[in-house]
Amino acid sequence: MSDDLERDLGLYATITISMGAMIGSGIFVLPALGFTKAGPAVILAYIAAGLVVLPAALSKAEMATAMPESGGTYLYIDRAMGPLFGTVAGIGAWFSLVFKSSFALVGLGAYLLLLVPLSGGLVKVVALGLAALIVALNIVGTKQSGKAQSVIVTAVVVALAAYVLNSGVVVDTTRFQPFADEGTGGIVTAAAFVFVSYAGVTKIASVAEEVENPDRNLPRGILISMGIMMVLYTLVVAAVVGLNDPGLLSTSGPNGGPSLTPMADGAGQLFGGVGVVAIALVAVLALTSMANAGVLASSRFPLAMSRDSLAPGGLARVSERFKTPRNAILLTGGLLLALIAFVPVVELAKLASAFQILVFSIVNVALIVFRTSGVESYQPSFRAPGYPYVQVVGLVGGLALLTQMGPLPIVGAAAIIVGGVAWYLFYGRARTDREGALDVLLAQRRGDEPVSSD
Repeated sequence: MSDDLERDLGLYATITISMGAMIGSGIFVLPALGFTKAGPAVILAYIAAGLVVLPAALSKAEMATAMPESGGTYLYIDRAMGPLFGTVAGIGAWFSLVFKSSFALVGLGAYLLLLVPLSGGLVKVVALGLAALIVALNIVGTKQSGKAQSVIVTAVVVALAAYVLNSGVVVDTTRFQPFADEGTGGIVTAAAFVFVSYAGVTKIASVAEEVENPDRNLPRGILISMGIMMVLYTLVVAAVVGLNDPGLLSTSGPNGGPSLTPMADGAGQLFGGVGVVAIALVAVLALTSMANAGVLASSRFPLAMSRDSLAPGGLARVSERFKTPRNAILLTGGLLLALIAFVPVVELAKLASAFQILVFSIVNVALIVFRTSGVESYQPSFRAPGYPYVQVVGLVGGLALLTQMGPLPIVGAAAIIVGGVAWYLFYGRARTDREGALDVLLAQRRGDEPVSSD
């Protein structure tokens, strides 16, 4: 086997992989949950969450052009702050993305029930089957996976555009009043919960090694997909609020909770039963796309960590036939299947979201470290505008959202951190002596000789 991956993802595939990681639960499940916390002002919550994500997206776009290799978040934090921080970020980001993919596939259940009267057990079987298919698709080839992603995302975006355009005829403007009855606090809390809607924007950085012309396609793919999704989220959520009775959004879900199918509820107002079926089909496509993007990106974390001797060496092997990291994909797929089969993934997805907010905040710090240290190996072709003020705003905004998640998700994030530190101390520390750009910066402050950041 070789260790080289094939660069066969063009700009359109780059954009659709990034969008595919965002078009999922953020549109089809979370609007009703956000509505219970902010009322109609959930529209502003989506905008606020996007603005908090934007600094990290800009930071990752810059670092991706300096390090167009597999690993994304792990790679940037590791090279900036050293292998201890890298191990925590890599393991945490891997778990978070797999949790999110599991949540997407299990979330198919609510929409599948709108199409066929399946029992709970059969819904899980379908989710497991789709997970196995996605894993196989990722092993066969990134190019094939990217093509499938492009087709699915294009179809979903067209359907969502039609949904928004047609909603203008039926929307009841009185449903937007009172607009912010939960106040600013409700908007901030809702923004923290819907933050994960945008968390997939930089997943494409995890497969940077497989992107054609990364200096051009990576920053464009990240920023174009981010811009499209901020507009799309705003319009779709506004349509959902305007189409649905507030009580339906807030109490029609399991055990009297928020609706798990708010898009389908609105489609019923637009087109009746035919609309419900159509949106359910689109939701199945979108959530499958989200899970596919999650496996594609998350499997590159163990690959990158293996290359750095922070994970077993076999995870770095690339299939000579398919040019994909088969072992890393199988490990990721195994975790995905186990979570779907045995774990209440919806709850775990909430826990994982807190760590995603934390990681996005630290990514901004990583960029500041790289720029300040001046290490020679850091030569990005794209420079994030507004440095360092944009990064400081992203850090403060992310930490502010984290405080709104409640104690349980914060405890979950802390557990991932403890697990990552333990893995580094017992496995990684003895196998690597690399230093990060932070060590270079600290040596400069002490007046010592510069330390290698390779």
